[in-house]
Amino acid sequence: MAAPAHLDPRLLRAFVTVAEDLHFTRAAARLYVAQQALSRDVRRLERELGAELFVRTTRQVTLTADGERLLPYARRALQAQDDLLAAFGQARPLLVDLNSPGLVTGRLVLERARALAPEQELMARYESGLTGAAAELLAGRLDASFGRFAGLPPALRAGLGHQPVRYEPMAVLLPEDHPLAGLPEVPLAALAGETVYAGAGNPRTPEWTDLARLLFEGRGIETAPPAPLAVGVEEFRRIMEKEGNPILAVESFPAIGATVVRPLVDPVPLSPVSLVWRKGLVHPAFDALRGAARQVAAEEGWLRVPAGAWVPAPDAAVMSVHN
Repeated sequence: MAAPAHLDPRLLRAFVTVAEDLHFTRAAARLYVAQQALSRDVRRLERELGAELFVRTTRQVTLTADGERLLPYARRALQAQDDLLAAFGQARPLLVDLNSPGLVTGRLVLERARALAPEQELMARYESGLTGAAAELLAGRLDASFGRFAGLPPALRAGLGHQPVRYEPMAVLLPEDHPLAGLPEVPLAALAGETVYAGAGNPRTPEWTDLARLLFEGRGIETAPPAPLAVGVEEFRRIMEKEGNPILAVESFPAIGATVVRPLVDPVPLSPVSLVWRKGLVHPAFDALRGAARQVAAEEGWLRVPAGAWVPAPDAAVMSVHN
C-alpha cells in the first residue's frame, strides 16, 4: 500500500464499520450517514491508500487481503484516538440508563463495567422504561439502556443495537392483606379474575404493558386501566396503595409500602432483557459495558431458559438475533 501523509479518522471509522457489518446499508445506519456518503468515504480511503479494501457484488461485500490487513491497524488507530481524548478529559461520561433504582440487572452490569474500565466514567440514569429511553438514545442524550427490545416499534429498533443479557423471572407485588400474599409462589391460574397493574397509559413503558398483555391473554387476568402517572417511588407507592391492584414486576423488584413480592409460577414467565444502544455509538467505555454484560450473564446463567418457562415467541426470535 502507498503511505499517505495523513488519514482522516472519519474514513477509518467508515472502513471499520463496513468491515464489521459487511453491508453498506447497515453500516450507514449505524453511522447515521447516507449510504452514498459512506461509499464515497470508503472509495476515498481506497484512493489514498492505493488499495482496494472490499470486493463488492450485488449479493455480498467481503474484505480483500489488503482490507483484512488494514482492519487491525484501523481499530488500533481509532482506539488510540479515543484513549488520547480520554487522557485529556475530553471523553464525556458514558450515560447508562438503569430504568429504576430498584432493578438489579442493569446495576450489576454497570458495576462490573466500572470494575473493568476504572479509568472511564460510567454514569447511571433512570428513565423508567425502554420506550422512553429509546428516544433519548436516538437523540444522543443517553448511550445505553436495558429492557425488552422486541417490545419497541420497528422504527425505533432500526436505529438501535442490542445484546441479550437476561431472561428475568417475573413476579407480582401484592398488598399484604391480599388473599394470595400468604403463598410463597403465585400460580398464574390463581390470578384469574384479578386486575393487575402493568403500566398501562405510561408513555415510557408500553413494551412492559404489551408483555403483560401477552402473558395475561387467555388466562382470565385483566390489565388495570391507566393510573395517574407517578414520578418517584413515594408517589408510585401512594397511587398503587390507593388503587389496590396487584402489580406485575420481576423477582428482583423491591417491595414498596405494605406489599410483598411473590414469584409467578406454572409456568414461570420470563421477562427478556437486552442491553440496548444507539447504532454507531463510539465511546472508550462502551466495550467494557458490553463485556460486563456478557460476563455477568454467563456467571449468573441469566440466558438459560428453564424447561416449561414462558417466553413470547416474538421475544425468543429477537433474542436469538443480536448485534
